Amino acid sequence: MNKKYEPLFSTWKIGNVEIKNRIVLCPMGGTSLFGWMEPHHFDKDAADFFMELAKNNVGLIIPGIAPLKNIIGGQWLYKSKKSFKELKKYMEQIHKTGAKLFIQLTAGFGRSFSIPTSLVPMLKSKVLNAFVKPFINVSYICASPSKLPSRWAEGVLTRALTKKEILKMIDAFAKTAKMCKDAGVDGVEVHAVHEGYLLDQFTTKYTNFRNDEYGGSFENRYRFAVEVVKAIKSTCGQDFPVSLRYSAVSKTKDFYKGAVPGEEYTEVGRDMEESLKAAKYLQDAGYDMLNTDNGTYDAWYWAHPPAYMPLNCNLEDVSKIKKVVNIPVVCAGRMEPDTAAEAIKKGDIDGMGVARQFLADHKWVTKLMEDKLEDILPCICCHNGCFPLSHYKGVASATPMNDSKHMSRCALNPLTMQNHKFDIKPAKKAKNIAVIGGGIGGMESARIATLRGHKVTIYEKTDKLGGVFIAAAAPSFKEKDKKLIEWYKKQIRDLSIEVKFNTEIKDLNLIDADEYIVATGSKPKLLRVNGADKFIEAIDYLNGKEVGQDVLIIGGGLSGCEIAYDLILKGKNPIIVEFQNDLMISKGLCLANSSYLKDYFKYKNIKIYLESKVVDFQDNIVKIQTNAGNEISLMVDNVISAIGYISTPLTKKSKNIHIVGDALKVGNLRTVVWKAWEVAEKI
Repeated sequence: MNKKYEPLFSTWKIGNVEIKNRIVLCPMGGTSLFGWMEPHHFDKDAADFFMELAKNNVGLIIPGIAPLKNIIGGQWLYKSKKSFKELKKYMEQIHKTGAKLFIQLTAGFGRSFSIPTSLVPMLKSKVLNAFVKPFINVSYICASPSKLPSRWAEGVLTRALTKKEILKMIDAFAKTAKMCKDAGVDGVEVHAVHEGYLLDQFTTKYTNFRNDEYGGSFENRYRFAVEVVKAIKSTCGQDFPVSLRYSAVSKTKDFYKGAVPGEEYTEVGRDMEESLKAAKYLQDAGYDMLNTDNGTYDAWYWAHPPAYMPLNCNLEDVSKIKKVVNIPVVCAGRMEPDTAAEAIKKGDIDGMGVARQFLADHKWVTKLMEDKLEDILPCICCHNGCFPLSHYKGVASATPMNDSKHMSRCALNPLTMQNHKFDIKPAKKAKNIAVIGGGIGGMESARIATLRGHKVTIYEKTDKLGGVFIAAAAPSFKEKDKKLIEWYKKQIRDLSIEVKFNTEIKDLNLIDADEYIVATGSKPKLLRVNGADKFIEAIDYLNGKEVGQDVLIIGGGLSGCEIAYDLILKGKNPIIVEFQNDLMISKGLCLANSSYLKDYFKYKNIKIYLESKVVDFQDNIVKIQTNAGNEISLMVDNVISAIGYISTPLTKKSKNIHIVGDALKVGNLRTVVWKAWEVAEKI
């Protein structure tokens, strides 16, 4: 192991519990050991996932939030005795690996609950809520400190929790923590004075307008969190460790308005001055660790940073918290091992918090220890598999129910949290397989087929592997995407998969193979307007086509918005024209990703024309027509077309011809990778 990583592998203590190294698996929604959007039970899928990580040298495991009360059905977790009985047996196996495990317990979500659009009427109507209450009590799940605007459902107010409900939650924290302790769990984590969840909403002035003992003064706003830890300690003993998921700074300007890095703003939530006071106050109340980052659901990209956020984005703020407390402080948020190791060595933090990287590569810690960094499958912060909670104008959460029920899967690694659906099994008969196209879909198909025992040859029409993803990874903020391409290239080399470069296949009959996988990608859609021949295609820009200072982008989807962001970083002035009523309308795009770009565009005063279209481009003058019938003329240097792509399969599917990736249906990396596995595992 490289010496610079040694601080990560020193021992430390949370209370009296010794942890073998400083790498902490931070909790992710969907990885609860008691199930997620379903009645409480011991979840075998999550258990298998954590066991794999435990065997691969993680120090502390914190599974995803376990609601005190079932989201579906509403039963209290501490009454699920069978779940804890199975948990006890499981903890015996976890401890044999040397890992430790804390259970994260949540009071709830309040206004931050990502309510599906179909359930919004239940929030608006007491009658409808009463009707579905036995199944899902939407009013209770969304209940907040005060009557507040839902983060997801526009124009909808959540109700205020009663004092009686608060006291029941505090009692449930204590009872559930005791069940955890008796099951051999090493500690619990309270969720959360963090990310704008329920307890955090009590602590911040912009979300707490109560006039009882749980609102108003600093002490009253933090009372709920204090009473929780005191109740747990009273029931479980002072030596039983209790961590707190904590946001150092809210980074929030108002409801629905976050502050991007570098922006000057007025904080409406918890600023650093209050945070330093709060951290000490919470420590003195009994918390044994602060598991820390930044943000709220109004500034969600701090807690769930997309690729646009800086690496180690929360470290500067979290290190300030460490200076005022004597308990361990963990920092999460795009943490890099070398930076984390140095921060631990300097005493700025005690642990490195990592979440999504564990979804992408279960063995990344072991690979780090063995100096096999090039073999680590990188998380690219896309959220396509782990957290595809999307929101745009006119909908609440546009996320399909299947994704809501099964979060913390991984776009790049279908083995994660999929109940062994994609386990790689040896082929019954080894075959010769021809893969047409060396993009991500082609490479992944070839990789999985080879691992199953098939002989694979990739036919790539260019002189390099990567396909359209080379262009997608071109911007400066796509450093992880670039690493992903290099990871694939190394896998192809290590598996000795033959690649025939500069070989364009137009007729499969010219290739002798048992099976064919077609991964020929897609081509850009074309606009039929006057002057369209002068437009620059998005892929050409990404591949290095030079543009002037003022650039209009047709298309406000993710590709168009990322191009706009790239142009801003290069000091240019983008203008976005989008036909729909909002930017980035997509059911697979996480709000953390889309809200960052929207907030950044506001910060930079970028011109955006929604419900509009380009109708003409001549002599550097582009004409825009709005839905209201207005026509706007702008002088620009270039127009970039980013209106999407059309599949270009080489041929139709048949018994031995399989189509994957964008050649089948234009999507994202999740659709490409998962389809590649599905095809490669059936051959």
